[in-house]
Amino acid sequence: MAEPPERDPFPEFRLDFDAGATFVLESKGEESESESEQNYKAMIYPNLFFFFIGKWWHAGFHLTTAIVGPTILTLPYAFRGLGWGLGFLCLTVLGCVTFYSYYLMSKVLEHCEKAGRRHIRFRELAADVLGSGWMFYFVIFIQTAINTGVGIGAILLGGECLKIMYENLSPNGSLKLYEFIAMVTVVMIVLSQLPSFHSLRHINFASLLLCLGYTFLMVGACINAGLSKNAPPRDYSLEPSGSSRVFSAFTSISIIAAIFGNGILPEIQATLAPPATGKMVKGLLMCYTVAFLTFYSAAVSGYWVFGNKSNSNILKSLMPDEGPSLAPTIVLGLAVVFVLLQLLAIGLVYSQVAYEIMEKQSADVKQGMFSKRNLIPRLILRSLYVIFCGFMAAMLPFFGDISGVVGAIGFIPLDFILPMLLYNMTYKPSRSTLTYWINLSIIIVFTGVGIMGSFSSIRKLVLDANKFKLFSSDVVD
Repeated sequence: MAEPPERDPFPEFRLDFDAGATFVLESKGEESESESEQNYKAMIYPNLFFFFIGKWWHAGFHLTTAIVGPTILTLPYAFRGLGWGLGFLCLTVLGCVTFYSYYLMSKVLEHCEKAGRRHIRFRELAADVLGSGWMFYFVIFIQTAINTGVGIGAILLGGECLKIMYENLSPNGSLKLYEFIAMVTVVMIVLSQLPSFHSLRHINFASLLLCLGYTFLMVGACINAGLSKNAPPRDYSLEPSGSSRVFSAFTSISIIAAIFGNGILPEIQATLAPPATGKMVKGLLMCYTVAFLTFYSAAVSGYWVFGNKSNSNILKSLMPDEGPSLAPTIVLGLAVVFVLLQLLAIGLVYSQVAYEIMEKQSADVKQGMFSKRNLIPRLILRSLYVIFCGFMAAMLPFFGDISGVVGAIGFIPLDFILPMLLYNMTYKPSRSTLTYWINLSIIIVFTGVGIMGSFSSIRKLVLDANKFKLFSSDVVD
């Protein structure tokens, strides 16, 4: 690796023309600063200096919201393409690989910071370490695909949650899915005006509690359904055709990859005061503790009851179109409300990179965050972005398929391949070390998985296109 440039005495302050970093990402680095550096920052950014310093549990809240979301309700659906054994294996392996991957990326970020190159964006880290300008645009493309896909999925699932509640209260009502999607979109437009990532920390703490709440409600509902006299017949068989079985397996792996995915770790780490690696490990441990409690319980209980008839939203399986609900209405209603509320937080978290890119181009860092000059463009651009996501959710209601495509095209390259490559390029472990070969093996295996997952997910999306019409009132599995 080339010799690092001479250390900039105030690297994190060179933001004079970078409104995206200053307003949206709001790096919290005061704990490691000298008095002169603090005075410098207070002089240059008086409106930002007195914000709370980012703590490790704030990163834990952000990570948990980014990883542990209502997509876990698709885990039984993912298991139906894998079966019990392979499903457990893939869930465990992908969990271990992503934890390892995020830890390595955190170390790379800290290494660059010590060398005088502090990065608060994934795209800049990749371009710096790999020394390739095209990598900058590749990561922008992948992050945009992830953020937009998650934004569309969050609004779509939020609209479906409203529709579920409406149909239970008014079975013969005339409102359609796209009308509920429009309602969620309006709420998201209002919430999108929260200016920075750091301002979401309390919302994301509530998000952590909500995911625990609806998961345990759903698990209890599934156990109740499985033991009731109305329990559905259980069939755990896979696709009869060998080729269909392979495609279904890779689609399921892509869905699980999307569930564990988090393509915004550098942006989350940017909210912490350096040195950040130890704090990120604590945040990751918090996140994966919640993930362990929720992912396995949701997957096991849902797949145990519904088998290969599992819906892409297991709550829909608990409330079949024909026959009575398979769980108490109050339990399902509360779970749906919790899911809906957390979806708002998830939509906000994954929109931050898009907002940062917008504000870097449109805002004036020399004027206040809430000045008229910056407030009006923020209101217009963020609203247009959310409206676009809402429009796509209403027009193309493919929740399970969207999860698979986003996982294969977005999360696998960003979370399973690039971190290993960045670590090997930065630390240059010897070829005789276990670390080198573990990282290389992960790169090779998940490159293949990503290619096959992309093909199988897009194939399923094309096949499912025959099942719907534009602005359908039903989500296609």
